[in-house]
Amino acid sequence: MRRDSGSYSGVRSVRTRIEADGGSRGNPGPAGYGAVVFDDESSVLAERSASIGVATNNVAEYQGLIAGLTAALDLGATEAEVRMDSKLVVEQMSGRWQVKHPSMQSLAREARELVGKFDRVTFEWIPRELNKHADRLANEAMDAAEDRPTPTRWTGAKGKPTRMLLLRHGQTAMSVERRYSGRGEPPLTPLGEHQARAAAARLSAMDSVDGSTPIVSSPLGRTRQTAQAVADATGGQVTMHDGLIETDFGRWEGLTFAEAAERDPDLHRRWLTNASVPAPGGESFDTVFNRVRTTMDDLIATHGGRTIVLVSHVTPIKSLLRFALDTGPSLLYRLHLDLASLSIVEFYPDGNASVRLVNDISHHHPDERGE
Repeated sequence: MRRDSGSYSGVRSVRTRIEADGGSRGNPGPAGYGAVVFDDESSVLAERSASIGVATNNVAEYQGLIAGLTAALDLGATEAEVRMDSKLVVEQMSGRWQVKHPSMQSLAREARELVGKFDRVTFEWIPRELNKHADRLANEAMDAAEDRPTPTRWTGAKGKPTRMLLLRHGQTAMSVERRYSGRGEPPLTPLGEHQARAAAARLSAMDSVDGSTPIVSSPLGRTRQTAQAVADATGGQVTMHDGLIETDFGRWEGLTFAEAAERDPDLHRRWLTNASVPAPGGESFDTVFNRVRTTMDDLIATHGGRTIVLVSHVTPIKSLLRFALDTGPSLLYRLHLDLASLSIVEFYPDGNASVRLVNDISHHHPDERGE
């Protein structure tokens, strides 16, 4: 969840006040942050809030600070007075306490890089009762995280699961060149077509798959081609779901990693470490995660208790695995998914989940796997 309010034009002063907060219900547990940017007359210029999956209180606090600093910079601020009820973050950012925990070091480094873009930033600890606005936003974000069923730990799954066979599309020319490929329409290469047929043969040989098994695809051409290969092998039919579409990479569409980093170095660096940061003119990974969560609910409501084949892209498949594993956004950056790879996850009616397989490409010939 991300919200922006207030005017981004007509800022009356380069001086701003940032109030930020974050929290975790379980520490670690469902976490979220909130940040508010005020002008020097205490008028609200911007609000930011987001659910960040499973994280600790300190991670959420830092994410709130980063969101607040980013919002103030977007407003054109050159000075900021940061007020937080996290003693740890205030003391670490003021340089009085060391940042010892590895998970905090990267967040503190990102926050300091943002601080360096201002002419002046001060940090002040305030009691929680004086940080009510940001605290409310953070709690709303945590509420949103808790409203959806999360498999907190394995307690013995009950009921018949919905078994999702998650298939990534085959190779395209964009994947060969390792370019960001979101909403574009590159077709499968001949190798990609072969990969799709090999994956289809693998799926059709499974005991749980037959002509009645639903095949649901992203609407993009490369996934539709791959899904059709599955339908040809099983005798099934393909339906589309817009929620399975790949991330919108905006102005980075078609660029390589290096080209995007050279074009927008600061933004690209933040995008790689903060799932709430959108690509320029595109989506954030948090947005994709929330979209895929809604899609998952739709699919379970329609096909609950059955086996279904989902043909999609890297980020939506990782998002489904992230939800099943009950992990934070770091999974998006640490998990690799090959082209035409198969992953399997089961979602149970009681909220439990079981990941059965991840990134299996045993159905490919070793010389024909591609990149």
